[in-house]
Amino acid sequence: MNKQAINKANLFFMGISNRYKENSDLFINITFSFKSSEKEFKGSCIVKDSKFILKFFLESCFYSIEDLFNKICEYAINYDSLELIYLERAYKMILSCDNKNVNIKNEELKEKITEEEDPHDRLPSSNRDYIIKQSHAQNLLKALGIMTKDGKIKNDKMRKFNQIDHYIELIEPLLLDLPRHGRINVLDCGCGKSYLSFALNYYMTEIKKLKTHFIGIDISEKVIESSKNIAKELNYKNMDFKKLDIREYDTNEDIHMVISLHACDTATDMALSFGVKKSSKVIIANPCCHKEMLGQYKYDPFLEILKHGILKSKLADTLTDGMRALLLEAYGYDVSVVEYISPLETPKNILIRAIKKHDINEKALEKYIDLMKILNVYPAFYAYLN
Repeated sequence: MNKQAINKANLFFMGISNRYKENSDLFINITFSFKSSEKEFKGSCIVKDSKFILKFFLESCFYSIEDLFNKICEYAINYDSLELIYLERAYKMILSCDNKNVNIKNEELKEKITEEEDPHDRLPSSNRDYIIKQSHAQNLLKALGIMTKDGKIKNDKMRKFNQIDHYIELIEPLLLDLPRHGRINVLDCGCGKSYLSFALNYYMTEIKKLKTHFIGIDISEKVIESSKNIAKELNYKNMDFKKLDIREYDTNEDIHMVISLHACDTATDMALSFGVKKSSKVIIANPCCHKEMLGQYKYDPFLEILKHGILKSKLADTLTDGMRALLLEAYGYDVSVVEYISPLETPKNILIRAIKKHDINEKALEKYIDLMKILNVYPAFYAYLN
């Protein structure tokens, strides 16, 4: 290739370099091929410890991205043409170069929506039109242990798959309230095996094309290591996992979304209070194990009803989540409380969705404090905020 063609290619390489610096968390690899007469010579580049490893013939060296493209230009002098593919999650850039033309093509890797539905995306036993399409999300579903190696949902994981997909369906409308520019930071409190974070990462990054960063926190070393391994397997570099109690976590960065799924008892309140203190735009909570209020609340007009332990327990669950919703409203959130899945699947099926829309609502706060007095309770959510 002549110098004029190589100089033109180098201008495009500068643009690719800038894109990489903006989206390094999403980068997968660079592959390229040179042609000379009828022969083709292939090479590749991956990132390790913030350096590019160039593999071409017997060479395997570390470079910065600028030095990498300079090296590829040096090689190009000896060949007739070059095709280079820069690949990110959900995005591909193809550069084609010879002595006559230098062209670049950008492709967003989208789910293909066709009139003929892929039979894998609607399970025989379900009428659901799944948001997480099996035919497109196989790497994700296999890494989570939901799908077999030959691409079928495992029988004993069907419920988990339905739960994850319906979570995404319920969260999806709230994404419109998140920033459209810059990075969206998502905190998963008590992340456990991080099923939802991985699915939400896939959906937000690869389907909705949002720039995201996920932080998972849990006190269990085992689940944190498991989540790190899955992120590595999926090449999801926009995820960090930390062994921490939520009360130990702090950051100067904005947290735009807080999610808390099946966090036991007052761990849900820790997550809610963190989100409120950070003025997170979106807070999602699926409470579990309501114990705190059961041992506190009293209401004399209901004494003859509450003498039945099971009824007192069920009412405690309702009061706990109802007061959580009210306190979120007091802090300026629009709140909805919905069933995210059938109670036959799990009795802990309430999802609290909150979107920050207003300033402090003094009337709602007064009503909340009145309820504390009437019920003789001092909820953990209120205590953590104060």
